Amino acid sequence: MSKERMLLSGNEAVALGALHAGTTLGVGYPGTPSTEILENASKLGVNCQWSPNEKVASEVAIGVAFAGARTLCTMKHVGLNVAADPFFTVAYTGVTGGMVLAVADDPGMASSQNEQDSRNYARAAGVPMLEPADSQEAYEMTRLAFELSERWKQPVILRLCTRVCHSKTIVVPCEATEGPGADYQRDIKQRVMIPAYARLAHKTLRKKLADLEEWNCASGPNQVLGEGRLGIIANGVAALHAQEAVPEARIFKIGMSWPLPMKALLEFIASVDDCVVIEEGDPFIQTEIQAAGGKVRPRLERYRFGELDVTRVKRILAGDDSEEAAPPKGKPPQLCQGCPHRFSFEVLKKRGCIITGDIGCYTLSVLPPFETMDTCVCMGASIGVGLGMRHVLPEDQARKVVSVIGDSTFMHSGLTGIAEMIYNRPKTGHVIVILDNSTTAMTGLQEHPGTGKKMDHSAAENRVCIEDTLKAMGVEKIVIVDPSKEAGAYEKAVDEALGSNDLTVIIARRPCILALARDAKFARGEKVR
Repeated sequence: MSKERMLLSGNEAVALGALHAGTTLGVGYPGTPSTEILENASKLGVNCQWSPNEKVASEVAIGVAFAGARTLCTMKHVGLNVAADPFFTVAYTGVTGGMVLAVADDPGMASSQNEQDSRNYARAAGVPMLEPADSQEAYEMTRLAFELSERWKQPVILRLCTRVCHSKTIVVPCEATEGPGADYQRDIKQRVMIPAYARLAHKTLRKKLADLEEWNCASGPNQVLGEGRLGIIANGVAALHAQEAVPEARIFKIGMSWPLPMKALLEFIASVDDCVVIEEGDPFIQTEIQAAGGKVRPRLERYRFGELDVTRVKRILAGDDSEEAAPPKGKPPQLCQGCPHRFSFEVLKKRGCIITGDIGCYTLSVLPPFETMDTCVCMGASIGVGLGMRHVLPEDQARKVVSVIGDSTFMHSGLTGIAEMIYNRPKTGHVIVILDNSTTAMTGLQEHPGTGKKMDHSAAENRVCIEDTLKAMGVEKIVIVDPSKEAGAYEKAVDEALGSNDLTVIIARRPCILALARDAKFARGEKVR
C-alpha cells in the first residue's frame, strides 16, 4: 500500500476511488451535496459528463455497465426519485461491468426540498448499499462497490451524507487498478424485462440478496469496536459520533446497510446488556432489527430530524426529549445583488401573479424581500402545477398563474411539462417564464445541454436551443428579452401574456454574472476553483 497521505473531502475521495478502480465513464446531474464528486473525478482524468437529469444519467450508466465497463453515476437523494424508474429495473437485469450509484443524502435539508432517506430505496429496489463514515472509507468503499457490483452482477449504491461529502479526513490510497474493457455480450433474457423474463429475474435478485446478506455477516465492511456492556449499533458518520460520545461502549459499526448483516447484529445484541441504534434519518436499522426479533431501545421521534452530532447522540443515549438549543442565527440566503431575475420577480409581484416555482437559485425569491413564489415541489413541477391551477381556478385567478423555471431545470424536467401544456391546453392558455442565466447556478455554475459547453467548460459540438425546441413542440408565442436591459419589453410581454389565451413562453435571458466572471478567468488562462 502506498504511504501517501492525502487530506480529502468525502466527495474527493469517491472521485479518487473511481479513478483508481478504473472507471470508464462518470455521469450524473449536479446536486448538493454530491456535485463535487464528478467535478473532481473529471479533474483527475476520469471521462465524465453531466446529463440532463438523473434518469438519463442512470440510463447511460446502465448502458456502460451492460457493455462490460465500469461506471460511476452521481446524484443527490432527490435525484434518485428521478432515476427510480430505470433504477428499480436494473436491479432485475443486473449488470456486467461494475455500476456504482453515489447518492448523497441531506439530513437537515441544508440545500434540499425534503429529508428522504435513500436506504429505503435500497430495500425497496433490492440493491446493495454501502455507507462510508469518513473519506478513507469513501475511497475504499467506492472500490469495494465496484468489486461487489461485478461479483454479484448488481448495481451498488454508495450512500453518502452531507457531513461525509464535505468534511475532510486523511486518505491513504491503494495502488490503482484497471477496470475491464467494454465488450458487449448478448444476453437477451437477462436484459429485456418482458414479464416472462422479469419474473425469473426477480427470483434471481432475491437469491443474490440472500447471498449478499450471508457475505455481509461473514466478510462485510463492518466492525465491532470496544468491550463495554452498553451496545451501540450505528452506520456511517453516526458511528463516529457514537465513538466520540461513548468511548467505553461496544459499537457495531455497519458499513453495508443493505442487506443488513442481521445474524451478526442479533448476536451482537445478545452479547451486551443494553443496545441502542444510532442512525441519521429514518429508524431504518432499528425497524429491521425489531422486525427480526432483536431488542433495541426505541429512538425518540425528535432525533429522526436533522443531522446528528456528539451532543445529540449523548441526548439519545440519555433518553433526553427536552427542547434542544436553537442553532445560531445565520444570514438568510437571497437572490444575488445584481441578478437580473430580481426584476423578473418584481414585475410578476406587481401584477399579483400566482407563481408556481421550481428548483434553482431563483427559489430564493420565496424569501424576503420578494416573497413571490407560491409553490415549489420538485424539479420541473412548476409547469405541471401551474397547468393544474389554470384548469380549475376561476378565470380571474387562472389568468394570474405563471410558471417560473430556470434554464437548467427546464432541460432537466421542463420539456415534458411543455408537452403537457400543448396536449392538455387550459382554456385561458398559460404563461411560462424561463429565467435563463445560461448555467446551473445554484449548485456551482455547471454546464447543461443548453449552454453549449461540456463539463470542463470547453465548447460542445452542439447545444439544445430552448426557443427552437419550444417552437418545434408547438408553443404559440415565444418572447425573448433581457430583463436588465429591456425592462419595458419584459413588462409588455408579461401583460400581453396574462391578458391572452395564448400558450406563451417568455425567455428572460441574461447570463449569471458569476458565470461571466468565471468564464473571463478561463479566457485569461487564470486558475478557476
